[in-house]
Amino acid sequence: MTAQIIDGKALSKQLREGFKARVGALVAQGVTPGLAVILVGDNPASRVYVGNKVKACEECGVRSFHIALPGDTLESEVLATIARLNADPAVHGILIQLPLPPHIDGRKVLEAISVHKDVDGFHLYNVGGLVVGNTIFPPCTPYGVQLLLDTTGTDVAGKNVVVVGASNIVGKPMALMLLQREATVTICHAKTRDLAQHTILADILIVAAGKPGLIVPQMVKQGAIVIDVGINRLADGRIVGDVDFDGVKEKASWITPVPGGVGPMTVTMLIENTLRSAERALRMRQTDDYQDWEAPVLKGH
Repeated sequence: MTAQIIDGKALSKQLREGFKARVGALVAQGVTPGLAVILVGDNPASRVYVGNKVKACEECGVRSFHIALPGDTLESEVLATIARLNADPAVHGILIQLPLPPHIDGRKVLEAISVHKDVDGFHLYNVGGLVVGNTIFPPCTPYGVQLLLDTTGTDVAGKNVVVVGASNIVGKPMALMLLQREATVTICHAKTRDLAQHTILADILIVAAGKPGLIVPQMVKQGAIVIDVGINRLADGRIVGDVDFDGVKEKASWITPVPGGVGPMTVTMLIENTLRSAERALRMRQTDDYQDWEAPVLKGH
């Protein structure tokens, strides 16, 4: 058996076509969705990621605000920039490109973003919302993985799902989102003993460990669905995931390639969250509740 490919490029293209109609409907009512992307420093990889996000905005008709700050920018200046964007009605989403320089407290910066514009889903309010099932903006990569799983026609309820990697960006929110769908979820991490004894039981295996070739065929259950979130550049320049794709595809029923799987979906879901924010802002205006929209969700926060 050779696995069917879960094509993130194709799904992303389909979703972005749909976004254009939503943008058109917003513009017709006087609202142009806007995404602000803040880059601090000159990290080459970060520049590429920011460029991809700006390009995606242009493709979908979303206005992008690219704010590039020098690497020695003070933390207070970054916070002041965020405060200005929080108050700007033309901006519906704010994204801080990570990593930040060491002298800047990343958590403090992320928490400064209004929960109403936290389209990355990293604010404590949105993360906490995952626990009870009513987050405003789900984190982009797990959100994209969820939609990719949907394309397989699989009902995750009751399935054994193993998530390899316990990061705050992918692993933990992914597990919480799957729990909301009544999956039985195991999270593995760097301290997990005998990783294979967990992965071999997975009906659905999601790998986000940042270690090329970590998952080999003997660690995968016959017929499992395998989602590879990893993106690793090898010494020879090749981009590979965390899964031995050529070997594992002979055991899995479905598998994502790298590149072309989860990656395109992450940026696409960022645009989805930005459109959702713009649509929510418009609804608030139409119901005369715009002041409530601007108010902090958490009392005393």
